[in-house]
Amino acid sequence: MSAVTLQDIVKRFGSFTAVHRTTLEIPEGAFVTLLGPSGCGKTTNLRMIAGLLDPSEGEILIGGKRVNDVPIHKRNLGLVFQNYALFPHKTVAENVAFGLKYRDVPKSEIPAKVQAALELVQLPNVGDRYPKELSGGQQQRIALARAIVIEPDVLLLDEPLSALDANLREDMRVELKRIQERIGVTTVFVTHDQSEALAMSDLIVVMSEGRVEQVGKPEEVYNTPASEFVANFLGASNITEAKCIEHGASVVVEDATFGKVTVPAAKAPNLTGKGAAKLVVRAEKLLLSKTQASEGVISVPATVETVDYQGQAVRYFVRAGDAQLQAINMIDERPFAAGDAVHLHLRPQDCAALPG
Repeated sequence: MSAVTLQDIVKRFGSFTAVHRTTLEIPEGAFVTLLGPSGCGKTTNLRMIAGLLDPSEGEILIGGKRVNDVPIHKRNLGLVFQNYALFPHKTVAENVAFGLKYRDVPKSEIPAKVQAALELVQLPNVGDRYPKELSGGQQQRIALARAIVIEPDVLLLDEPLSALDANLREDMRVELKRIQERIGVTTVFVTHDQSEALAMSDLIVVMSEGRVEQVGKPEEVYNTPASEFVANFLGASNITEAKCIEHGASVVVEDATFGKVTVPAAKAPNLTGKGAAKLVVRAEKLLLSKTQASEGVISVPATVETVDYQGQAVRYFVRAGDAQLQAINMIDERPFAAGDAVHLHLRPQDCAALPG
């Protein structure tokens, strides 16, 4: 069953169309991420689900019921925003209890519900403190506790981790997913961060310029991008001009850098026949070596031009013929240096192909 359904949703602001006919089914209990760059329409979709914006066209259903005309306070949704929106003059317990007071919860039951929510976010002893006395990560947890204490039908998260530093952000995304799985609430999460989307999501909805580019599980969207935009936005890719010379049980594409590459048909779902194509090679699938590859692996001579050392991994920019490519490799000792002659190793099964 779908917890949330968007049917042909359009949102206009004057002459500008922010969302172009979004149609989307969000399954019950799933963690679904709306992913894309700034201005792609992801937050606008979230705000329409919440009832903070009205769609110009289309229908929104929550639990199978049309909610276009239902105000936000009657949709039973939990919301967490980028700035947390905690009341500075209220204690943590009062902040968490805020939504319960407007849902006819008996006054005698509120303290226990608040305490249970604080324990769920692993902050059981801060109820009498004020938001200004908490760290950014703790404030984020309190905002989450306030959203889930009302037992919402859907939890809406608008870039809630973006204000945190990198290490805390990684810790909190693990914690947020743990809490979501424990309570089983349907969650719609908005972010522009690809690693967050890949790590946390059951489904990813990739958006660009107000349109949905692709919907799928993280591994599907990452390994089989539906468009050049998805391939470039979700991870680092090398995309070369090619042509499809065989299309059937096998899909064979040929380009100037790697020659003939037999791409798995499942990784070329939108390629419908022979002709112009694009070969997609993820940067981490392109391995640098001093030696040529074994049989079954494509080997191309190249020269290292730039080295971007990242600790356990290194990103290389290399020149192979007329093409500049990037490769991300794990390293044990020292990386290759600029000017080194290398061989690029590529397994055909690691490639994808798009229409040209």
